[in-house]
Amino acid sequence: MTIRVAIAGARGKMGKEAVHTVMNHTDMELVSVLDYKEVGDTLADTKLFPSNFTAPIFINLEQLHAETKPDVLVDLTTPEFVYEHTKQALELNIRPVVGTTGFSDEQLEELKTVSKNSKIGCIIAPNFAIGAVLMMKFAEQAAKYLPDIEIIEMHHDQKLDAPSGTAMKTAHLISQQRPIHEQGHIREKEILEGARGANYDGMRIHSVRLPGLVAHQQVLLGGEGQLLTLRHDSFNRGSFMSGVILSIQTVMEKEELIYGLEHIID
Repeated sequence: MTIRVAIAGARGKMGKEAVHTVMNHTDMELVSVLDYKEVGDTLADTKLFPSNFTAPIFINLEQLHAETKPDVLVDLTTPEFVYEHTKQALELNIRPVVGTTGFSDEQLEELKTVSKNSKIGCIIAPNFAIGAVLMMKFAEQAAKYLPDIEIIEMHHDQKLDAPSGTAMKTAHLISQQRPIHEQGHIREKEILEGARGANYDGMRIHSVRLPGLVAHQQVLLGGEGQLLTLRHDSFNRGSFMSGVILSIQTVMEKEELIYGLEHIID
């Protein structure tokens, strides 16, 4: 069966990579694109893609659904739009695959309810890189034995949210194994506010934003006389595409919301 795919955010760096990936996949068809402004009738009109990339562009998801009937909506937009896109897609019986981060806990809970009630699968992935997912799983396991932890995430300077979705997901997984406790000296004082990073159940998260970076994360686990460092680096956006393909294929079989690729890889 050919999976009919629509992409939101096709003109972005991740979006462009996803367009080429879906177009080159024999079991998928790119049937349409969702954009927030009028940039042409087809992808080719944007001058960002070859002339044979003729998927139509829509600025309205309801119209996109009525005219092209996608099975899956891959959302690679921004936190500003992603929640409404995801909720509306579920209401239209389109299966969302979401790589955009920035959901609040309340929004995630609402989307879980909508997905469960409609029995329409949804996958939200803070990180599509398989290596990054393995890093998160290894950190969760290691936290049982080394519960004093700091996370350093590093991204390009155009990223809108901090900490990253990957760092937040990592901290959430770790918190299921790590007793809540404050780290550092009891009389520790920040001379400059923010120097110790964000506080997540006592562990610290540090966000670095610099040009030249793509997506990188270290999890530092300290113990008496030892340090365990788990690190993952994405050097280009092609690193995320295997996870995008896996998610598109897997969401067709699901009837609930899945948050994180760790739930769909062995």
